[in-house]
Amino acid sequence: MATTLSFTAPTAHGPQDVTLAYARVGSGEPLLLLHGIGHHRQAWDPVVDILATEREVIAVDLPGFGQSSALPHGVPHDLPTTTAVLSAFCAALGVDRPHVAGNSLGGLLALDMGRENLVRSVTALSPAGFWTQAERRYAFGVLKGMHRAARGLPLPLVERLSRSAAGRAVLTSTIYARPGRRSPEAVVAETLALAHAEGFSETLRAGRSVLFTDDVPGIPVTVAWGDRDRLLLPRQGIRAKHSIPRARLVRLPGCGHVPMNDDPALVARVLLDGSRPQEASAPGTPFSAVGS
Repeated sequence: MATTLSFTAPTAHGPQDVTLAYARVGSGEPLLLLHGIGHHRQAWDPVVDILATEREVIAVDLPGFGQSSALPHGVPHDLPTTTAVLSAFCAALGVDRPHVAGNSLGGLLALDMGRENLVRSVTALSPAGFWTQAERRYAFGVLKGMHRAARGLPLPLVERLSRSAAGRAVLTSTIYARPGRRSPEAVVAETLALAHAEGFSETLRAGRSVLFTDDVPGIPVTVAWGDRDRLLLPRQGIRAKHSIPRARLVRLPGCGHVPMNDDPALVARVLLDGSRPQEASAPGTPFSAVGS
């Protein structure tokens, strides 16, 4: 069940009043989960119960997505601002330097929180920011098309499509390698979340200039990529490894851009191992070009 938290975030644009929705379950060291653009915290539902056996799991709707309000007018949904908001959110919850895992946009935010030494460890699943300009334009074009389609589809049609595996593939095959595994209810909910995402355009606009080239020193970092990712191509993982040499780079066989649904057990294991000392054995198949 979702809870909302209102707090003040000290950003470069001055103090900002923000309200975020989140769910908190489990016990153990805290693990913050960050979803991708146009999605919502429920993207993590397939793995939350597994993670909650060892971690206190906090899944949050990013500003302007899911049930979270957009940032105040005139405040950009850019990387520094959103990172500052997430840091203030953790402080308001009384959580000191959680582990963090993110997917896509959430993976980029997780890495930025790691770069700012705000977290204990980072696990980034197909993180944004390791693209060429051509790859970025392609990804943004696909995302804009998905957003337009979600906004244009009548709810009865979305509900009808969601009832069959073929229909769920029509709606979600861009992000899932195995869309038939997603429940009809989840597909309807995430289509509506994309259609109504207040922060979509501002976040996408801010991402035009993003290129992550920095190291993330001092903490364990895992970068994992689905080998069937059709949105951010797997070769971008090799660039991530070059930028973050000590990172563990893991291939997720049979997984798409949002791998939590495609192979929950594997993804949960990657996240749990990513928040342990780096000597822990790495699940999945390492990218042969760079090793594990």
